[in-house]
This record gives sequence, C-alpha cells and structure tokens, in this order.
Amino acid sequence: MFVVRSMTTVTAQPRPNYDPRLVAAAAAMNAGDLPRAEPLLRALLRDDPFEVRAIRLFAELAGRIGRYGDAENLLRRALEIAPDFTAARANLALVLYRTNRATEALAELERVNAEEPGNPGNANLQAAAHGRLGAFEEALALYEQVLRDQPLQPRVWMSYGHMLKTVGRQADGIAAYRKSLELQPSLGEAWWSLANLKTVKFSEEDLAAMRGALEAGDLEPEDRWHLDFALGKALEDRREPEAAFAHYAAGNALRRKRLPYSADDTAAQVDRAIVVSTPALFAARAGEGCPAPDPIFVLGMPRAGSTLVEQILASHSQVEGTSELADIQQLARGIERYPEALADLPGEKMRKLGEDYLRRAGAQRHTGRPFFVDKMPNNWLFVPLIRLILPNAKIIDARRHPLACGFSNFKQHFARGQGFSYSLEDMGRYYTDYVRLMAHVDRVQPGKVHRVLHEAMVEDTEAQVRALLDFCGLDFEPACLAFHETERAVRTASSEQVRRPINREGMEAWQAFAPWLGPLADALGPVLEAWPEVPAAFRSQSEA
Repeated sequence: MFVVRSMTTVTAQPRPNYDPRLVAAAAAMNAGDLPRAEPLLRALLRDDPFEVRAIRLFAELAGRIGRYGDAENLLRRALEIAPDFTAARANLALVLYRTNRATEALAELERVNAEEPGNPGNANLQAAAHGRLGAFEEALALYEQVLRDQPLQPRVWMSYGHMLKTVGRQADGIAAYRKSLELQPSLGEAWWSLANLKTVKFSEEDLAAMRGALEAGDLEPEDRWHLDFALGKALEDRREPEAAFAHYAAGNALRRKRLPYSADDTAAQVDRAIVVSTPALFAARAGEGCPAPDPIFVLGMPRAGSTLVEQILASHSQVEGTSELADIQQLARGIERYPEALADLPGEKMRKLGEDYLRRAGAQRHTGRPFFVDKMPNNWLFVPLIRLILPNAKIIDARRHPLACGFSNFKQHFARGQGFSYSLEDMGRYYTDYVRLMAHVDRVQPGKVHRVLHEAMVEDTEAQVRALLDFCGLDFEPACLAFHETERAVRTASSEQVRRPINREGMEAWQAFAPWLGPLADALGPVLEAWPEVPAAFRSQSEA
C-alpha cells in the first residue's frame, strides 16, 4: 500500500488555536472510530465552514469508506480557501492516484514537491504514480534516490519491494521487504507482502517475530490484520489448517469492522441491472456506442484465474497487458440514475462514453499492439454498460469453483475495493450475485461473453487457450502456451504464479479448510450445488 501521510497528523500535537472538536475527531480517526469522528466534524464545519483543517480531516474520513468523489470535492474546497495548504494538496494527489488518475496526481505532486522538497512520503506516492502509468524505470529510480538520501524509511523500503515484485525482480523485492522489517519489525504489511509472494517459506524465527509483534499491546489495527493474514499463510504452508484459519478469521473480522460493505446493496444493484438489461434494449441500441475493438475485458471474481488469462493473452503479439483499470466503474458512477439511465441514454452519449474509456485507458498503453487487456474483476457488475458503449469489445469471464475461489479470497488481504471478501457469508452472496447477472447476460446477449473455467484451463491448457484466442479473433501463437516466459510487469497477487508453468498447486487447498467454510457454502446454496452449471432458477429468472 502506497501512503503519502495520514491527514490526522495535523492534530497529533494539539495547539491552543485548535478547536477541541478537531482534536477529538482526529483522535477518533486515529483509533479507527469513524462514527465518533463524523458528527464532531459536521458540527465544527456548521459553525465554521472555512476551517480547512476540518475539511481535510473530513476528506480523509470519506476516503477511508471509499467515497473518493466526496474526498476529492472536500480537498478541492480546502485548496480553494487556502491554495497554499500543501498537506491538502498532497492528500488530493493521493485521492487522484487511488481513483486511477495517476497523471493528474503527478501534476499535483510537482507543486507539492516544489513547496515541500525532500518529503519521503510525497516521493513514495510519486514513484507509485509512475508505476501505475507503467513507467517502472522512473519509479524504481525515484525509490532508489529517496532511499539513498533517507535510508531509514521502512515504508519506502516496503513500497520499493512492491515495485520490484511487479517487474519480476523477486529476490530484490524480498530483500527490500526484509530491510523494511529490520527497521520496523512490527510492520504488518511488510510481513504480508512476503507471504503474498506465495513463494516465501517463513522460518521459525519469522513465526516468532510475527507472534511477538501480535502480542504487543500498542500494535495498530492495520498492522494486526496484516500479521494475522501473514501468519495464516505461514501456518497453512505448515499444514496446520485449524491454526491457520483462526488467524485468517481474526484478520478478516478486524478488517470487516472498518469497511462499509453491504451485500444487500450489491444484490439490489444486480436486480436493477437485470431489469434494465433487456433484449429490447440491446436490439434498439445496436450500432450505437464506440465501434473500436481494442479492449479485451477479463472479469469475474478475484482469485479466479484472471491474471493467468491476462498473461496468456498478453503473450500474443497483438495484445498488450495493462492492469486492473477502474475506468469503467468511474464512468458508471458518473451516470446519474445508473443503471436505470441506460434505457434513456442517447446514442451519441453511448459513443462518447466508449471514447472516454479508450482515452482514459490509453494512459496505460505503451506499445503499438492493436488490442489491450483490462482485467478489473469487478467489471462484471458493469457488463451491460460495456456491451452498450463498446459493442465490439471482447468480454472474458474467468470462473473458478466457488469454494476454492471463496476461500482463496478469504485468505487474501486486498488493499481496497473488495469489501465482500472479509466475510464468508458476504463472499457467498457476492459470488451468487455475480453468477446471477452473468447468467442474465448470457440469456439477453448470447455468445457475447466467453467463459474460462480455471479447472479446465489447468487440465487441458492448449484446448482452452485455442478457444480463448479464437473468441478474441486472434490466431494461435505458441508463445501463449509459454506464457510464463513472457517478460512484463504484473501488478496482482498472482504475479509470481504466472511466471511459472501452469500447475495444479493450490487447486484443492480449500479442502483442508472445509470444516470452517459452512457459512460460505450456505450462502452459495444452489450455485454450489449446480457447479459448474448455472442453477436453473437463475436461467428462469432471466427468461421471465
């Protein structure tokens, strides 16, 4: 996780001119008590709407619960009032980075660095933004410069490790993570980053260090849950499933308390998408939208084999691999009354939305290859929008056994964006809603989505690769079978796995944990019973 700074640091040392409510709100934010902080900040801003420190703190609160649009508006308001409020500008750069607008983030950071040179947190974010744009050499050079000047920065060492891992320099990445832990042994994210490589085997000394850190009374919640996830992985590798699951469950429970995820909201969004996405709608809009065939969307559940599919496609001479792009989600959020508004959008607007997507995604394209992969898994929620604004784009649904996929998500700590993954019940409901919407799309847009079952890809790789390429209109190339030899940056949790030949490792890992997966199985219900088929009830709902 790349971090500039915490907005709450402005009140760490109260001064006489600080409103006591600001001090109390900052203390609540530091303790993770957002419900206590919010009314304090609202009351303060009612009395003094120009208190820029409170506006900045309120922006952090919005960002923590994923309301980045609100956070951006608040920070821009603070800068309108106080243009020289450098800390607010640095926080705005962070929000822009987190909403996949790295170019804009770099523009803000250029001014921040001029006003506040030598801040390692700002340099950290600047390097991350370069990495987001695929400028990996610039990012690495910036990290190395910062660490030469200020080598005692554990979080910068950790971020440097993230970037080294991304470009395939695993040994150097491990060394950077180890250096960060040498400087701060309780840095939970660094322990989890080692575990998340999926290739590191922890020693007895490592386990003792992680357990010792967990037992410390002054550990931050973020360090605690990262340590639980890392210890879970270490104990799973040692074939101690009960102890491993206890740590996975503890980390998930702590993380879940701080995320405002609602399974009911996801179900309602799917219900609304199904209602509006009728055969009549797609027939009426045929020929509208942007006709460009460039994008190949790889979507579905996280941890379902999408990185493998992307790596196979990116090994083709005509396809560029990019990243998990947030652009489709951002376009959807910009449509008032989405998804109902899809029935009313004029054709000109459909075309413009498609062109906007291509323009945004263009920042991630660095080759002359005609096609590119966007592998944001959550785009399954927006398949009807994709079909309308980019009718010639290809859509690949990467799917995996629901218990295998669900457990893999449960033991994976995501930096953000996967709030469903911290509860087995939420996970089962999310998977079920995903299958339900994709079944509807199959009904109203037959043949427009190609499904890749991860288990089938492992068992008969060549047949599955040929079918995938054929769907994409691409000639078969042997390099797609030797995908592990393709040198490219990979930014997901599977980065090291796709640099090895395909194998069955991890296919049945969930079975050792079956005694504790009851809430997941119960929430899956007919989806689990029918696997790999779609439950008949979902098909009949689609036909109704």
